[in-house]
Amino acid sequence: MIKIGMMIGDRYEILEKIGTGGMSDVYKAKCHKLNRFVAVKVLKQEFSENANFVSKFRIEAQAAAGLMHPNIVNVYDVGEENGIYYIVMELVEGITLKKYIEKKARLSYKEAVSIAIQVSMGIEAAHNNHIIHRDIKPQNIIISKDGKVKVTDFGIAKAATSNTITSNVMGSVHYTSPEQARGGYSDEKSDIYSLGITMFEMLTGRVPFNGETTVAIAIKHIQEEMPSPKEFVPEIPSAVESIVLKCCQKSPDRRYQSMPELIADLKQSLMNPDENFVVQNEPDMEGSTRMITDGEMAQIKRRAAYQDEYQERYQKGEETMRLRSDTEAMYENEDNSDDGEDYDYNPRMEKVTTLLAVAAGVVICIIVIILAVNVFKGMGSEDGESNSPIQTDEISGESSSESVEYVKMPDVEKWLVEDARNALAELGLKSEVDYEESDVVDAGIVIRTNVEMGTEIPKGSTVTLIASAGPQGVEVPAVTGITYEEAYSTLTGMGFAVNKMEAYSDTVAAGIVAAQTPVAGGKVAKGTNVTLTVSLGVEEEKVRVPNLMGLSEMDGTVEANEAKLEIGTVSYVYNSEYAEGLICYQSYSHGSWVEQGTKIDIKVSKGPETPNVTYKCNASISAPTVSEAPDYVSGSSVSMKLVADDGTVVLETTTSNFPYAANCYGLSSSGGTLTMTYTVTTAGSTTTDENGNEVTIPGTTESKSFTRRIEFTAE
Repeated sequence: MIKIGMMIGDRYEILEKIGTGGMSDVYKAKCHKLNRFVAVKVLKQEFSENANFVSKFRIEAQAAAGLMHPNIVNVYDVGEENGIYYIVMELVEGITLKKYIEKKARLSYKEAVSIAIQVSMGIEAAHNNHIIHRDIKPQNIIISKDGKVKVTDFGIAKAATSNTITSNVMGSVHYTSPEQARGGYSDEKSDIYSLGITMFEMLTGRVPFNGETTVAIAIKHIQEEMPSPKEFVPEIPSAVESIVLKCCQKSPDRRYQSMPELIADLKQSLMNPDENFVVQNEPDMEGSTRMITDGEMAQIKRRAAYQDEYQERYQKGEETMRLRSDTEAMYENEDNSDDGEDYDYNPRMEKVTTLLAVAAGVVICIIVIILAVNVFKGMGSEDGESNSPIQTDEISGESSSESVEYVKMPDVEKWLVEDARNALAELGLKSEVDYEESDVVDAGIVIRTNVEMGTEIPKGSTVTLIASAGPQGVEVPAVTGITYEEAYSTLTGMGFAVNKMEAYSDTVAAGIVAAQTPVAGGKVAKGTNVTLTVSLGVEEEKVRVPNLMGLSEMDGTVEANEAKLEIGTVSYVYNSEYAEGLICYQSYSHGSWVEQGTKIDIKVSKGPETPNVTYKCNASISAPTVSEAPDYVSGSSVSMKLVADDGTVVLETTTSNFPYAANCYGLSSSGGTLTMTYTVTTAGSTTTDENGNEVTIPGTTESKSFTRRIEFTAE
């Protein structure tokens, strides 16, 4: 369980959660080795426990980590720690293209084409490295604050499509290509189709195909004519219209065949928007709009039915732990409900149709398997080879005899279990592991497999690895439903190592073990790590941080209080982007979710900082004048004190020689006040009092002062 402030990979300090999505949560973190901020995407628990998905996810994420391009959200690192699988990516401050379109309603053709060029350049870099995105859509395109356009989630879509992951994880059917909708092979030209749909949405503010269900939308992608964007926005130039329509051809052969070809036309459309330079490929039979076949219709409905069933089971609590995901993800696939999709597609008649289609598929599957077994038995009687296990499709329940790709079973005996499973995953094979005690083979090493080396088996088949549990295999006890302390004591007493994870739960009390891996009953070697998921109880209600930037201090305080948050430390700084008195910084990002009552530190702008100008004083101070000091006696001493406007004493001396030169440098004020003090002495006198006596009156001494203004000059 990820917590704020924890360190993962011995270098990444988790600072705050900035988003969540179908597959993962995204956190802002600081890399202490390179002293920079990064985004850390952490796989959710339900996917981390899927060994096949994790294996594929690692391979694809590592491949994506090799991509370095200005128009790609770069992947820096991939790792795993205590059952937590994470990807470290470039942190991009900005908004998704989806939000940008919603904000502006629709984009001008120049802006849309400029964005499309940058997206195309990022996709081109991936295609040059043999990486296909498979999920291009506005939600996966980020526009940074400085205007850079970046594509995110390279490689992750391929990992997800290789496993039984529901479409709410995979993204929106609004942008999927016809070949992807059919469940067929997809390549670089599938990305081009999705980019064409994205351009259509930028230009018109809407998607070309919509419907009440995912099935309805998928069928439209397959068999309905692509509408022209000019139908909705007539001022779109003809060249831009032609580019979009060529990208969105039903047949991949009629689309642009490469990203450089598309980029060249996009650039040309900026210079000559009304010229007819887009070359349409020759039409073919595949390119024409055709009615969807019954088989394709059944396949699409079966997939939708599977997705409905998966979500229904998940919502009813069949998963032991449930991690909540209520926020939008900046770097993750956004919720498709925004696009009007409905994954609870369950009208009664449609369910009946779906069930009948599935039942028919199962019957056909059984017949095909029986025929296949007979054929393999016949072959085995001739050459003595054993039959290989053929796994049916986990979603559709069918075993396809057409276009099945076969791979040779590699020799993975005496390999580490993890290495063997990775090797099989790279070949497109699934794997299961059974353990048995062995006095000869070390624990965790593959003893044998249920498929002989060199046997050709279909991709997607499941291979069983029989691995050693060591000479003293120990049965894993059941520790769910008890406190973590009790479970820890039980497991360590039997020689197991214990990893602890935490998660919120609506059904399991805090401190109670809600799940364990490996599950109870299996035999494993002593010392094996057992991961315990401990409940944190019901998650406290969190609130979303409002956007305080640009508000006055008072308005920001009111906004925070209305969101059940508090203002923490307030500091005042120079800032050239925000006017004086406006909030220019908040310690929690807008849109993040925090506990009620959290204190948000803010900084208030003092306006742009004034240039650091210094002044010098080069003054020639003259003697007091008659108007300043009528009783001043020339040649008398005068005390002088020059104080700058900021209080700095520039000069303090006594002199009788005038003019006096005063020179001083590096002053921060533009002027000051000179105070001159002199002494006036009166002579004594003699007089006679009333008795005729002579009286002497002594002289007096008096200090008098006056001031002058002295202006300094800039250095």
